[in-house]
Amino acid sequence: MPFFYGHAIAKPSRYRYSHAFTLVELLVVIAIIGILVGLLLPAVQAAREAARRCMCSNNMGQVGLAMHHFEYNREHLPTGVANDSGPILNEAVGNHISWVVGVLPYMEQLTIYQNIDQKLGAYAVENSEARAVRIAFLQCPSDSLGYGLGDPEKLSQESSYAGCYHSVEAPIDSNNDGLLFLNSQMRYNQILDGSSNTILLGEKISLENDLGWMSGTRATLRNTNAFTLPKRTRRGAMIVDDSSDPAMVGGFGSFHSGGANFVFADGSVRFLSGGIDIELYQNLGNRNDGAMIGGSFD
Repeated sequence: MPFFYGHAIAKPSRYRYSHAFTLVELLVVIAIIGILVGLLLPAVQAAREAARRCMCSNNMGQVGLAMHHFEYNREHLPTGVANDSGPILNEAVGNHISWVVGVLPYMEQLTIYQNIDQKLGAYAVENSEARAVRIAFLQCPSDSLGYGLGDPEKLSQESSYAGCYHSVEAPIDSNNDGLLFLNSQMRYNQILDGSSNTILLGEKISLENDLGWMSGTRATLRNTNAFTLPKRTRRGAMIVDDSSDPAMVGGFGSFHSGGANFVFADGSVRFLSGGIDIELYQNLGNRNDGAMIGGSFD
């Protein structure tokens, strides 16, 4: 071996070795990335649901404002459902013009309003074109059953929001204790419990046999007898109770986690928990029960 100034000169190697990941190291990295994504995904989903809930609250605020404008001009709230007689059944028979039709001009939907012949009723062929229009303000982005439907052959487009007609489960009639019921024309001086303590509108879960936003049936009217919350299966599917009884109306509910948005008669939008005390919940649906509710709805 040659020397240079007392040091050996290294012979250059014919092979160069590079460092690389082994299969075990690669699998560990992939596992760590999977765990991080798994931890992040619920947070992303929660953020998206919070955004959808906020959008829903904004929609309900717009509908509530439209109803206030209606009351200011007509000196009474819109009629919950117009019909010659009651009780109102969940059947496509009768006039059944809903409160939604009355507030259309105050939701920048005057064109739709002018194309509805209210004398012919909600199910008339002449009103089919208007029934098929999806109104954005009436759609909750979390309602996977009623949102984004655009089938022109569908009888009508759904509404994610309903008026409060009664405090307990009962047929929709002219003697209900809510604010929107059969042929109602409620004034604010008739809300003896106070407008801030009385529910005007709430979210509802759209069912397959709902008759759409033009119909003043359970499609646009609900009671405060109980919350209707969907159930999730192991496969992630949503299950809701769907009664085939035409006299059954049902309560409010939503696809939001833990509860639903409500508009009170004073125009405020509040989120009520699905675990709310049932007696308190029913008191909020009654315009004149004399209950001393106070300011807490928890």
